[in-house]
Amino acid sequence: MSSLGTFVLLVTFVTASYAAAASVVGARRRSTRLVESGIGASYLVAALLTVASALIVYAFVVGDYSIRYVQLTSDTAQPLIYKLTAYWGGLDGSVMFWVFLLALFGAIAVRNARDSHRELIPYVVAVIAIVEMFFLFLMMVHTNPFAPFLTETPTEGQGLTPLLQNPYMVIHPPSLYIGFVGMTIPFAFGMAALITGYLDDSWLRAVRRWTMIGWLFLSFGLTLGMIWAYEELGWGGVWGWDPVENAGLLPWITGTAFLHSVMVQERRGMLRVWNVTLVITTFLLTIFGTYMTRSGVVESVHAFGEDPKLAMMFTVFMVLIVTVSFGLVIYRLPLLRSRHDLDSWASREAAFLANNWILLFSALLILFASMFPTLSEAVTGNRLTVGPPFFNKWMLPIGLILLALTGVAPLLAWRKTTLANLRYQLQWSALVGVVTAIGLWIAGVRVWSSGLCFALSGFVITTLVQEFVRGAGVRRATTGSDRFTAAVGLVARNHRRYGGYIVHLGIVLMFLGFAGNGLKQEEQVLLKPGQQVRVGSFTVRHESIRVSQDARKQMVTATMSAWKDGQALGRLYPARWFFHKNENEPTTEVAIRRGVFEDLYVVMAGFEVQAQSATFHVVINPLVNWIWVGFGVLALGTLIAVLPEQVFATALASVPSGAATAPVLLLLLFGSAAPARAQHGGGSTEVTVPGTPLERELRREIVCTCGGCGRQLVADCICSTAAGMRTEIAELVNAGKGREEVYAHFIAKHGSQVPLAMPIDEGFNRLAWAVPYAAGASGLVLIGAAVFLWSRRRDDIAGAGSGTRATGSDEALTRRLEEELRDLD
Repeated sequence: MSSLGTFVLLVTFVTASYAAAASVVGARRRSTRLVESGIGASYLVAALLTVASALIVYAFVVGDYSIRYVQLTSDTAQPLIYKLTAYWGGLDGSVMFWVFLLALFGAIAVRNARDSHRELIPYVVAVIAIVEMFFLFLMMVHTNPFAPFLTETPTEGQGLTPLLQNPYMVIHPPSLYIGFVGMTIPFAFGMAALITGYLDDSWLRAVRRWTMIGWLFLSFGLTLGMIWAYEELGWGGVWGWDPVENAGLLPWITGTAFLHSVMVQERRGMLRVWNVTLVITTFLLTIFGTYMTRSGVVESVHAFGEDPKLAMMFTVFMVLIVTVSFGLVIYRLPLLRSRHDLDSWASREAAFLANNWILLFSALLILFASMFPTLSEAVTGNRLTVGPPFFNKWMLPIGLILLALTGVAPLLAWRKTTLANLRYQLQWSALVGVVTAIGLWIAGVRVWSSGLCFALSGFVITTLVQEFVRGAGVRRATTGSDRFTAAVGLVARNHRRYGGYIVHLGIVLMFLGFAGNGLKQEEQVLLKPGQQVRVGSFTVRHESIRVSQDARKQMVTATMSAWKDGQALGRLYPARWFFHKNENEPTTEVAIRRGVFEDLYVVMAGFEVQAQSATFHVVINPLVNWIWVGFGVLALGTLIAVLPEQVFATALASVPSGAATAPVLLLLLFGSAAPARAQHGGGSTEVTVPGTPLERELRREIVCTCGGCGRQLVADCICSTAAGMRTEIAELVNAGKGREEVYAHFIAKHGSQVPLAMPIDEGFNRLAWAVPYAAGASGLVLIGAAVFLWSRRRDDIAGAGSGTRATGSDEALTRRLEEELRDLD
């Protein structure tokens, strides 16, 4: 089977090469026959990679350990679902899975667009085939998943990494890969448009839906990654700014920018160079993210390991992408001129432009901060840590600004919004935001970032509701239907606009979940049987520890009882699992009591079976489940925006008036009531948790140096090294040491700033702080230059128009006609 799989990959590479060559030559010679053969070859590539995938899956199912990759990532005791997951659970298989998905998506994209974009299709096929060739080349020379053992064949496999043996990891990597591959299709069409010179807006219509699909799967993959981190890693959070997490976030950010700016091009004929640049940048970041994960250039619990040879090949490919892509953009600049200028900064296109600049700045900041440890190691020989404190310092204000723009942009008109109209549009939203802020202050919320986020969320939700209510009111008056049915019809008639509003609502709900993190409460304490600890309004008591095992692992499970405000919640069972073949990589099985407003989250960080004692990390996570709810709303809005209008027309035609209200009434009627709970009877010893505010802050500013946890914060890491560092911090604080003295102690102990989560602003590390400021200042200068040029050009046009009244009138009529024609979409 090894030889057959390798042969299939070789044939696939040859076929992809033919697809690229035949398509380009056919387009140059205007040979329909050659172009069709190139398209057929692209379909054959998809078929061959399907065969290759079937072969590797069969090898996993039957346990063919003569193949090195199969032996490395599976074993006989592994459940079937994790044998299938092993296909993309290692480096070699993940590369093949990536190109397999690309071949399928490419074939579908070409099939759907071959009639409507005949002039672009040959080059679309060629670009996709070249990307496929790169990954196929990697497999043939370096990461062949079918490579056999050359000597003795093992009789048993090593098994999949324990952290990946989780239900979420069955679908998390495929979702991210589909998102990455989905962003390759817009890049292929953009390159085809640049090569052929067909740079009207038709190519945007071809890629808009693909971009939204890729963006949705990226969102899904990132959300699944957050759930996996929350439930599997055991540190109590959902996003730790890990470099590999950031690798998936970067193309999501630039894809978001493109989905906003493309509307400006469709409506106003502006930002054409910018949109092409965003398409290229998004694709480049998907390749860069793949490079970060697989080359070992960054340290992460998610990375596959260090591979300098692979890193070099990816670097060459990315340099080639940048050179060719932006070379074509420069070559086609005369064809990419905007048809209109920015008429006013009080307009929707101006808000979208500001949104794009902020998103791009955040992407550059995340990219630079993720790579700074590698840069510092290359320059100084020491790999520093850039952890959550650094990212949060920058991303908190950026996120809040973007949230505010989410509420302001829908209220602005295209071209220009008068001050009176803006005041009228904002009055209710601003009022709700202010009232929310005052209410939070009275309620005792003193975390500025969380309080401001809640206030802005109220502002944005009011804006979105206002848009729906006003639109539904107009439609209700026209159709005579009830208000809810009118709202459904409104969404169906303008599905892109109102689907986007629903996406924004989902984003706001996710922001509520993120804001809750600022109100998190946590304690780490050693408990013996019968002892309990109180955290916030929750009390948890340790009952016992038991040890059990199955064919794959040994399980150490604690039994705990939990109460909230004296009312019993039931039992909790935090555990540690030790897989027989990976005993040095135990997994953390978190016990979570979920709630609408907060989660009780308990981790067993350490244990002593004979003494029945254990160290528990108890966390109260407010509003965390709103992140998952928000993604559900986001996904719904994206599906509404991406579906064809015919779907909504058919659905509305088959639904009688008033019927749409029924599902909402059913949801309201059948909401479940909370079950009654017994009162806490007492009789336990409560343990007081020591710790000063400074000690708690230092735990979140110093990282664990064990080397196996991905440099988590000392407050979050559950390994023995982190426990020792927490004790060390407590001793230093109790001895009267201040923050700077504690920093100096750890720097002297480790010989560098490695233990610090945020680089000190001195020496080479000053670069980590200077670059973001420089990038922000450069962005402001560029915006100022753009304002000056647009204003000057507008004045020149106005001056020329005053000399010829008829010409100015004709130009105004032409512009109005163009805009009304675009509104028909």
